[in-house]
Amino acid sequence: MTSRLPRAADLYCDIEQTPPTGWRERLRGLIVVTAGTLAAAYIADRYGAPLTLMALLVGLALNFLGEDRRLDPGLALVAGPGLRLGIVLLGFRVSIEQLIALGPVALLCLILIVGLTIGAGLLMARRLKCSSDFGLLAGSAVAICGASAALAVAARLGDRRVSKAELAQVLVGIAIVSAAAMFLYPILAHLLHLSDKQAGFVLGASIHDVAQALGAGYSFSHAAGDTSAIVKLSRVALLVPVLMLVGLRRGEGASGGTTSRPWFVAGFFAMMILSSLVRVPTALSGGIQLVSAMLLAAAVTATGIRAPMSAMRERGWGAPLGIILTSSAVALVLAVVISVVVLRQ
Repeated sequence: MTSRLPRAADLYCDIEQTPPTGWRERLRGLIVVTAGTLAAAYIADRYGAPLTLMALLVGLALNFLGEDRRLDPGLALVAGPGLRLGIVLLGFRVSIEQLIALGPVALLCLILIVGLTIGAGLLMARRLKCSSDFGLLAGSAVAICGASAALAVAARLGDRRVSKAELAQVLVGIAIVSAAAMFLYPILAHLLHLSDKQAGFVLGASIHDVAQALGAGYSFSHAAGDTSAIVKLSRVALLVPVLMLVGLRRGEGASGGTTSRPWFVAGFFAMMILSSLVRVPTALSGGIQLVSAMLLAAAVTATGIRAPMSAMRERGWGAPLGIILTSSAVALVLAVVISVVVLRQ
């Protein structure tokens, strides 16, 4: 008599255990997240504030609703499949032509900055006695594209490697530091007497979120804004190899399979190729980017609602801010040195 053995050991609880739910059960959570995200979008548009920051603040303000378990299916849908679809559509903002326009030297320098910034996050996490996964999460958020990268890396790592409290702390820390960088870095570029090209590279290579990087670039000059856009979107493209490396870190592929197939990574890459090969009307392109931005903002709102505030207070803010500030300083110093030494005119 033979007994059927389990086919996989769910060591990190990455296998979804919740029973399937219908749209009726998800509707409550979806209504709350939609209302919160629309409110954040209105505030961001009305006052010119970053959408992800407003979405995070609205989500945290609605955090008391997270105790209502009836909202869980809808919140999980937004923070799971909704987030992954937003990341896929984010790839439409990047094209191969942009990477080519950046030039091989600048692209290699950008890869160096991203790699060393993530490394700084890992080293600082070890120094502060945090898990390496948390250092990877915070370092990747600084190195690539802020909240979007944090959500994507957290999705690849899983809840058992990076808790909801840790993700929420990274999102809050990134929002604070990125907002400060958008204001301070252009001033620094003026003080260093950087050219438009140099300033655009520094701002695009060191500021965290896409919107802040572009805002800072165009506040310096129009030419600097164009350069910062290319550099920043090239950083976004590096999200693909980073997520693949995160998968290798988890040991995926060692046994020929995985419990969480990274379809959104392949989707991001496919959308990037599609944007390079197909001429899409401006209206459609803008619509895709808007949908991507709203899906990512909705995921941030859901994360704020679900964030365990007591766990965040117990963890303290010294370590998250220390890792984020250290990684940000490394990215800024490297970007300035490279712009002065390599990109001098």
